[in-house]
Amino acid sequence: MEGVHSILLEAEKIKNWMVEIRRDFHMNPELGMEEFRTRDKIVEYLQGMGIEYITGVAGTGILGIIRGREDGKTIALRADMDALPIQDEKAVSYRSTVPGKMHACGHDAHMAVLLGAARMLKGKQEQLKGNVKLFFQPAEETVGGAKPMIEAGVMEEPKVDAVLGLHVTPEIPAGEIGIKYGQMNASSDSIKIILRGKSSHGAYPQDGVDTIMMAGQVLTSLQTIVSRNVDPRSSVVVTIGTINGGTQSNIIADKVELVGTVRTLDSDTRSLVISRIEEIVTKVTEAMGGSAQFIREEGYTALINTDKIVDVVKANAEKVLGLDKVHVLKQASLGVEDFAYFAKESPSAFYRLGCRNYEKGIVHDAHYCLFDIDEDCLVIGAALQVQNVLSLLEEQ
Repeated sequence: MEGVHSILLEAEKIKNWMVEIRRDFHMNPELGMEEFRTRDKIVEYLQGMGIEYITGVAGTGILGIIRGREDGKTIALRADMDALPIQDEKAVSYRSTVPGKMHACGHDAHMAVLLGAARMLKGKQEQLKGNVKLFFQPAEETVGGAKPMIEAGVMEEPKVDAVLGLHVTPEIPAGEIGIKYGQMNASSDSIKIILRGKSSHGAYPQDGVDTIMMAGQVLTSLQTIVSRNVDPRSSVVVTIGTINGGTQSNIIADKVELVGTVRTLDSDTRSLVISRIEEIVTKVTEAMGGSAQFIREEGYTALINTDKIVDVVKANAEKVLGLDKVHVLKQASLGVEDFAYFAKESPSAFYRLGCRNYEKGIVHDAHYCLFDIDEDCLVIGAALQVQNVLSLLEEQ
């Protein structure tokens, strides 16, 4: 197997090419399931590299494959493709040219890294002891493209033995990474609670069933789930983000709607929390003389890394970057990430690629109008992904 430093030097040689790709995507962002230009550009690059591919996977998704000279494992690399409905306010030459749309979460960088890794791996095709699949996935920010891609068969023929993914983060300086064993990201559920009572004049409250008061009791009771029903060593968030109800200041409201989100890190806790929400909503409203409807819309599953694959990423990063540049994250994020579905299907590792640079003014959080990356991170990401693939293919 090649030395890790030679692979880093190889990635450095194609840095300008990756930067050009990233900036082109940044200037031409497309929202989830609308990534038509993005798809066509990726196809153009794959064709130019002579890489086999299939389009129309889960809509705008693309599956590329590099078949090694020898039979062996199949390792997949994933990049998401979609942008966000945010106006780009940066004063840079590669600012988004599409009003109200912006790559504010770094998916442009993820695609550039994956194309860079693909170019390097294609050059090593005769040395590969197995295959490499390239997942260009749509709609991570919206409906989630990972699950439809799996349903379309990307994990089979040949069967994927491990999947690797990364995400740029301004929480870590460029040139460093963050890894997490076990739980990496939360599951999500959207909830809607519809409370129904009886309207009456505000001067005669005894004639009505007040859903505003009911909503107050429900809100207070819901917070006891976290404090009294869930193991305090588990992370859970129950948030009600909107409340709508009532028509006039002197009329008892007969209907209130509450909408919120639930975030948990494991399936057992997720089931417990959802069950308790429904139970509390039903019984509190009945006790106050009203009724309720509880609607749950299941979101992404929790992302749980495989320790063995994380070990490979950690060892390679320590060799490439140095021991002090690899941070073992202590806490999972309560944000969601649909790479979780790949992680459910196959041993996987998802890690954070640092992109912050104070000297360059690159300090802003993702999903913000001034978000940017230190493009030096593209070299690190591509080199690490290539080294990770080579290490996993070497394993028997």
